[in-house]
Amino acid sequence: MRERFLPFALPDTDEAEVSAVAEVIRSGWLTTGAKTRAFEAAFAKLVGAKHAIAVNSCTAAMHLALEAIGVKAGDKVLTTPYTFAATAEVIRYMGAHPLFVDVDPETFNLDLAKVADTLRREKVAAIMPVHMAGEPVDINALHELAGDIPIIEDAAHALPTRLGDQMIGNLSRFTCFSFYATKTLATGEGGMITCNNDADADRCRIMSLHGISRDAWKRYTAEGSWAYEVVAPGFKYNLTDVASALGMVQLEKLDVMWRRRAEIAKRYDTAFGARPELQLPARGANNQHAWHLYMLRVDNERMRGGRDAFAEAMKKRNIGVSVHFIPLHTQPYYRDMYGYKPEDFPVAYREFRREVSIPIYSKMTDRDVDDVIEAVLEVTAASVS
Repeated sequence: MRERFLPFALPDTDEAEVSAVAEVIRSGWLTTGAKTRAFEAAFAKLVGAKHAIAVNSCTAAMHLALEAIGVKAGDKVLTTPYTFAATAEVIRYMGAHPLFVDVDPETFNLDLAKVADTLRREKVAAIMPVHMAGEPVDINALHELAGDIPIIEDAAHALPTRLGDQMIGNLSRFTCFSFYATKTLATGEGGMITCNNDADADRCRIMSLHGISRDAWKRYTAEGSWAYEVVAPGFKYNLTDVASALGMVQLEKLDVMWRRRAEIAKRYDTAFGARPELQLPARGANNQHAWHLYMLRVDNERMRGGRDAFAEAMKKRNIGVSVHFIPLHTQPYYRDMYGYKPEDFPVAYREFRREVSIPIYSKMTDRDVDDVIEAVLEVTAASVS
């Protein structure tokens, strides 16, 4: 057993990030400026989008996207209950209502057959799919179902993810990424909106900084002017140059970090694939999974104590684990607001009770991976003996 606790997730940073941040600090320009513009340009090129707008979180990105398409109070936005709080809360920011649809039992992504059935019965203002753990939703099929309904992709887990040979980030009206400390590209806090429409990009950029009609940071440079206009009551969602400096370095090693996570996932697959008490994460054969999460599922009937006992036993062996996610329809706010019961979305509720995420991040050593494998196999064997 490990002597020291292995955290569930750690960012992969080194002296390159330290030097990049130090350079920004020495420049005297800490807030949104040239470094952020460079980060946006590099990110847009990476995902093949015309525009990228850097913001301070994926939550901010999704909020701005909903505002840009004109979602209003009383509208319904179709999304999944199997996600983090942010996906649905931004819908409520607009006074709109999340219209939950159950998930596919293999991928945890939206069940497209149930989406089709819902769209036949309900009028929705937008659709917000989540690429769970880094496995892509079939966005092309979703677009066929949606018709003219705008799609805002919650791609917080999906960098770098490919649907076949298509990079997630340029397939829908908006795609929203997260750079939180645990994500596959980490700036501590941060996010990005990508889109291909000029007017959409302009609206998001304006609303991300107080609704000011020109780049406010230019007011303090030689080419700027003191004059500005407030064209809408915007938000304070801009990303700083300090965070963008981190992002630029992380972009440079994004592929190396992904390859290491994919290597770890392959080792996990090999180690756990023969255990009937464990279900491996699903992935499409032609897709590139980002491996933000490695979502194991425990057979609660075969293993004493089920998932909860499994997670506790891993912790006792100094291995950090987590659960992704407690379905939103079971959370007090949504339960009380809409009168939901756990069985209203039975697949989401059933699979949540089986799921446990184990460490998968590029900073893990081979010894770390060995320790995780050893702990999972030991806990599994002890639970069925």
